[in-house]
Amino acid sequence: MNQLNRRSFLGAATVAGASQILGQEKKLKLGLIGCGWYGLVDLNAAWAVGGMECVALCDADTKMLDDAVAEVEKKQGSKPKTFKDYKELLAMPGLDGVIIATPPHWHALQFIEACRHKLPVYQEKPLAYDILEGRAMVNAWKKAGNLVQVGFQRRQSEAFQGAREYIQAGNAGRIVQVDVNIHYQAGTPDPTPVAPPATLDWDQWCGPAPKLPYSPAIGHRSWRLEQTTGNGHLVDWGIHLIDATRKLLGESMPKAVTAVGGLYALKGKITTPDTLTAEFEFEKCPVVWRHRLWGAVERDPEFSNGVTLFGEKETLFVSDNRWMILPKGRNAQRKVMDVKHTPEVGPRHMKEWLDAIRGGAQPACTPEDAFLSTATVQLGMIAYRAARTIQWDAKTMRITNDPVAAKMMARAYRAPYKHPGV
Repeated sequence: MNQLNRRSFLGAATVAGASQILGQEKKLKLGLIGCGWYGLVDLNAAWAVGGMECVALCDADTKMLDDAVAEVEKKQGSKPKTFKDYKELLAMPGLDGVIIATPPHWHALQFIEACRHKLPVYQEKPLAYDILEGRAMVNAWKKAGNLVQVGFQRRQSEAFQGAREYIQAGNAGRIVQVDVNIHYQAGTPDPTPVAPPATLDWDQWCGPAPKLPYSPAIGHRSWRLEQTTGNGHLVDWGIHLIDATRKLLGESMPKAVTAVGGLYALKGKITTPDTLTAEFEFEKCPVVWRHRLWGAVERDPEFSNGVTLFGEKETLFVSDNRWMILPKGRNAQRKVMDVKHTPEVGPRHMKEWLDAIRGGAQPACTPEDAFLSTATVQLGMIAYRAARTIQWDAKTMRITNDPVAAKMMARAYRAPYKHPGV
C-alpha cells in the first residue's frame, strides 16, 4: 500500500472508529439553520462521524423544512423541532452546537447571534458576504470564545496535503507563480420574475440583502451567481481553491489585486462575470485566478479545475482527487498521485468540530483564518467592479489607494436590518 493510499485508508478508519467511540457517549444535540442541499450535506457528514443528533431545523421555506424533517427522521428515528426564525432556534435550551448553511448574505447576523449565545458553530463558507461583516464576525467570535469551524473542507484532502508537504520540502524549488481555475458549464434558470413558491417566505429569505423580484435564477441553489446574494463564482466556488492556495504557499493576504472580465456568454441570465481573470499579488508570488462559466471542457478538461504551481525546479498541479508532478524537460514523465477526496473530507472537517465541542479546543479553521481567504476573494470582486488595481493593507485591513473601492468593503443593509460592521 503506497503512502497516500495508506493515509486515505487510515483517515477513513479514523472516522469510522470515532463513530463507534462517540456513539457510546452522550449524543451532541445540534441545530441546522438553512435546510437546503448543502445544509443536509453537512448533517450527513455529522451523522457519518456519529455521536450526535439533529434536534432543531430552521428555514424560510416550509417545504425545505418538511423535506429535512423527513430526512432527519429517516436517519435517526426522531423528529427535530422546526423554526422559521433563526433567533428562536439559537435560544433553544440544550443545544450543543449549530450548523449555519444559509446563503452568504445571511451569515453575519446568524453567526453573531450564535456567538451571543456562546454556541459552537460550524459555519459554511464564505465566512461573510462583505469584508466588514467578516471583521465583525471575527470580533464576535473572539469576544464569545465559542468553538468555530469554517467549512473549507479541502483542507482535509490528501491531494492538497501531499502537495503542500512536497512544496515545503523544497522539491519544486521556489514557487514563481500560481494559476488557479475552475471552469464549468453554469446552469442558467429562467430569470423572468414570477411569484415565489407558496411555501417560501421571500421577504425573510432576502433578509438584509436587496429584495429583488423572485425568479428561478436567484432562488434556491441559483443564488450563487447573483451579485446581491452569492457574489459570483470566484466567491462561491473559487474561494475553496484560493484558500487551498494560501495554505500551499503559507500566505496571508495579497498586497494588491487586479481583476478584469465581464458577461460575454451569459448576459441577461446571471449578474456576476461569466469570464474573469484576477491577479492577487501575494508576498511570495502572484496568484492568478481564471474562470469561464461556458466552454468548460473543450480544451484540457483534466485541468479545468485545480491549482497549478510553477516552481523553479518543477511544476505541480493539484485538484480534489489527485496531484501531479510535471518535471521540466521535453521528454520528462509526469508523476500522478491519485487520492480519495470524497466522501471523506466532509466528515473529517466535521469531526474536528465535534471533537472540539467535546474537548474544548478550537478547531483548525477559525473565523480569523477563514477571514483571510474570504476577504481575498471579496477584494477580487471589488477590484472587478472598481475596474482598477486596489492596494490592501493587512495590518489595518483597509483598501488604501481608492476611497470609492474602500466603500465597497460593506454593502448597505435593507431596513430594518443593521450591518454589524458599520
